[in-house]
Amino acid sequence: MDHAAEAHRTDLMTITRFVLNEQSKHPEARGDFTILLNHIVLGCKFVCSAVSKAGLAKLFGLAGETNVQGEEQKKLDVLSNEVFVKALISSGRTCILVSEEDEEATFVEPSKRGRYIVVFDPLDGSSNIDCGVSIGTIFGIYMVKDKENPTLDDVLRPGSNMVAAGYCMYGSSCMLVLSTGNGVNGFTLDPSLGEFILTHPNIKIPNKGNIYSVNEGNAKNWDKQTAEYVGKCKFPTDGSSAKSLRYIGSMVADVHRTLLYGGIFLYPGDKKSPNGKLRVLYEVFPMSYLVEQAGGQSFTGKKRALDVVPEKIHERSPIFLGSYDDVEEIKRLYKAA
Repeated sequence: MDHAAEAHRTDLMTITRFVLNEQSKHPEARGDFTILLNHIVLGCKFVCSAVSKAGLAKLFGLAGETNVQGEEQKKLDVLSNEVFVKALISSGRTCILVSEEDEEATFVEPSKRGRYIVVFDPLDGSSNIDCGVSIGTIFGIYMVKDKENPTLDDVLRPGSNMVAAGYCMYGSSCMLVLSTGNGVNGFTLDPSLGEFILTHPNIKIPNKGNIYSVNEGNAKNWDKQTAEYVGKCKFPTDGSSAKSLRYIGSMVADVHRTLLYGGIFLYPGDKKSPNGKLRVLYEVFPMSYLVEQAGGQSFTGKKRALDVVPEKIHERSPIFLGSYDDVEEIKRLYKAA
């Protein structure tokens, strides 16, 4: 089909139309969430364009600053963060923003304030920019208790309190995966239309997968349970086939593959990093929310990941997430310990 004909099609389900349809099921809705999401989508389109031009624009030199995690920032990190902060504030629907790149939470000035809190990692996996590996933006959305008096306590809540979560992956295609608490849907950016189109409706993670995803370079520091689980993946004792190892090192890409194909993604705590490496608010929570909405599970080694109550905005946690049966197996190992 040529682009002109495609542009005249009216049966394509765009992300805006999809969210409006969802909103119509809630008569009390005022359209605020649709407006907020449109601004997130705009930010994703902008970053997607910047990422695809990174080589030409020489954007992937270092910015000469370090973020609060002690990681060197790429110029694209800085740019992506600015894009999302501006897009979210200009929506007029947010009151607190928490970004992986900013040490402190951003409190929106009263005149531009709305009902939502957005926690986000503007460019996850940015150390992979230079080699062309998929990277992405991760976000989670909470509703504030009192928009006139927002406090950090509104942010430091369990992930189960989120009203929506998603990620946008910038790879061979630009794909936005979203849940508003009613299943998981995937939208792919059609460059000819400039629109995200519903391509993966109602994503369901398989109950069991044959892929495990972990950084085996940390194996010498793992606890007994993780080591035992990975050992079983490689050398199963029940007669089943060994699992395949797939590890990209970009959380968005690894979790995306896990969602679509099943299996398990692990970033355990270890002797070097007892709390693991991934941040609770804007990595662990949104991805756990999506995996659960798709029928999978997430676990920290102690409890359901979405039940964690963070004490700091950049807190870290171990995480095991993916297919229900695979996560159930690692839960059994921790329970038996």
